[in-house]
Amino acid sequence: MRLPRSSGPPSLPGARLTPGAGERAYVYAKACGIMGKSFVARRIPELTRPDRLSALDRLVFPRESRELPERELLPDLERRITKRAVSQILSIVSSYSRPPELLLRLLRTWEYADLKSSLNALVGGESSFPSWTGLGPFGTVRFAAYPDLAAMLKGTEFEFLLSREMNLVRGGDAVLAQTLLDKHYYSCLWQAVKKLPVSDRTEAEKIIAEEISLRNCIWALRLRSYYGMPGREVSEHLMDIGPVKRGKSFRKGENVPAPVSLAADARAMLDFSLDSRSAWEGWRRERFLNPEIPGRSWTADPRYFQNATGDYLYKRALRAFRRKPFSVDTAFCFIRIKQYEEDLLTSVAEGLGLGMSGQDVFSLLEVVP
Repeated sequence: MRLPRSSGPPSLPGARLTPGAGERAYVYAKACGIMGKSFVARRIPELTRPDRLSALDRLVFPRESRELPERELLPDLERRITKRAVSQILSIVSSYSRPPELLLRLLRTWEYADLKSSLNALVGGESSFPSWTGLGPFGTVRFAAYPDLAAMLKGTEFEFLLSREMNLVRGGDAVLAQTLLDKHYYSCLWQAVKKLPVSDRTEAEKIIAEEISLRNCIWALRLRSYYGMPGREVSEHLMDIGPVKRGKSFRKGENVPAPVSLAADARAMLDFSLDSRSAWEGWRRERFLNPEIPGRSWTADPRYFQNATGDYLYKRALRAFRRKPFSVDTAFCFIRIKQYEEDLLTSVAEGLGLGMSGQDVFSLLEVVP
């Protein structure tokens, strides 16, 4: 399923250009320096120690911690966590004279999230949009023009949403809005990675393919579990991106597997019972399902599945980060790792705000420190 592309602005800068050797070396060195101070890999266990938000604040921002009441500290801390993640990623992207389109697409993950929030705010009749994440020269949506959706999107790649404004805003179709934006994001991301030379995209292409496939599974689980949507209708909301080849390389003369759609795994589970664990046995993504607990009835849990797959994709990016030091793959993995760190820090902050311990949050997220 592919979304109609806007006839608006030309493709992003650097769409078909690759960075030079000097830029690659500088980016790798800078990314390694930032990673060494980040709460990833060996530093993750440190996040289980704080027992209050103020302690987490001092751990994450030792020179910029705030003396605020807990109720005020939580949103402030979350804003600073996001601001720092975006700032560090911007420092990497801006190190290229012509940033590869793939990296700009990753950076604009925050723009997509803010656009979804603004559409939900419009549906809810909110007169003002509280805040959004600034992306410097790489932002495209004019959030300051809220609630004028046309002024926000005119001339951007999201202009296609304007023809559906009546459905999205007045009809309050949040599922349609999220589906359209997710399809657009991942379709553009897939096209961007394919524009790179093979030597620059080996790891990125594999991880993005896995992410799209797993995102389809998450979306299918959510639509079935939370909205009671039948399988045939769920199928219409999946991102049918691909096809891709699956499996190991084959020698000449051996059978080669046919390319598959990145929606195949999600479609395979559309008729599985949500209340029967045995119905899912043999499914390709079975290992990400919530386990059975003795004495309790089992129900497929979309939140557990999403957390488990998020941890899996982070670890893939972490392993691949140093595999090809001077390729665009390295910058791609760096951004994905920093986005995971932001999610993890925010989750710990929210958990502490609710009176949970850091260890409890890790258990809930299926993260092993």
